[in-house]
Amino acid sequence: MNSIALTEKRNPETADIDLMGGAEIAKTLNREDKKVAEAIEKVTPQIGEAIELIAEAFRNGGRLAYFGAGTSGRLGVLDASECWPTFGVEHGMVCGYIAGGDKALRFSIENSEDNPELGLEDLASFNPTQNDIVVGISANGGPRYVLAILEESRKRGIKTIGISSNPEAKLKEFSDIFINPVVGEEPITGSSRMKSGTAQKMILNMLSTGAMIRIGKTYENYMIDVRMVNEKLIDRGCRIVSEIAKIPYEKAEKYIAASGKNVKTACVMAIKGVSKEQAEKLLQNAGGILRKVIS
Repeated sequence: MNSIALTEKRNPETADIDLMGGAEIAKTLNREDKKVAEAIEKVTPQIGEAIELIAEAFRNGGRLAYFGAGTSGRLGVLDASECWPTFGVEHGMVCGYIAGGDKALRFSIENSEDNPELGLEDLASFNPTQNDIVVGISANGGPRYVLAILEESRKRGIKTIGISSNPEAKLKEFSDIFINPVVGEEPITGSSRMKSGTAQKMILNMLSTGAMIRIGKTYENYMIDVRMVNEKLIDRGCRIVSEIAKIPYEKAEKYIAASGKNVKTACVMAIKGVSKEQAEKLLQNAGGILRKVIS
């Protein structure tokens, strides 16, 4: 008989949760959620290693792709979709795939996680090169959809990262870096959208954000490659330029307009007193890293 994955075991701390009132349920779930950050703290060395691996791939023109089923797949697609507006990267630099395709984002697609052929089809759609990074995400670490993707990627010499809450995850075998936050049993037995899902969301945020920081997508902790596609983001861009260049908001608005709505270019124009074309050339020579231009 196969051993039961940690993510499927019963949590003794929540055995009487069905007898609790709303406030006590909230307190109990909050107590369990606190364990997630503690579990992630223990795997920050592996997360840091993965950040450096992804950043190096980006510097070499590579891409990052997340693959998962169910909640894991949805979280991967979410993180990938947020990279374009947050860091101004090109579409396709960070990709997310879910077993069963886009329909599975809203509806459960039965047996898709157990279908290795679907995994290989999605991998073929991504069409990875050896400059790319493939990330497999799974709470229990055993869906054949994910395993097929990681195994095939390794055969092709593509670097792989596995994320799972199960110390005995099968995907560990096919992962160059294995990130294993042991969050313990779920508050509701088997509901891995809870603590395991929270851990995955936090880790994916750390991977994409960390790699973007490493390739110069921030100045200090300012989001300087934000795409100003609505009023809120235009206002944010103006405030960032105002604060970095130490100029009034109204002047920052003018530099934002003159720069073509580019925060980094606007900052260089304001601080160096140069034209848009000159600012762009300075940034290009510095590899797009604002700190190298204005420090």
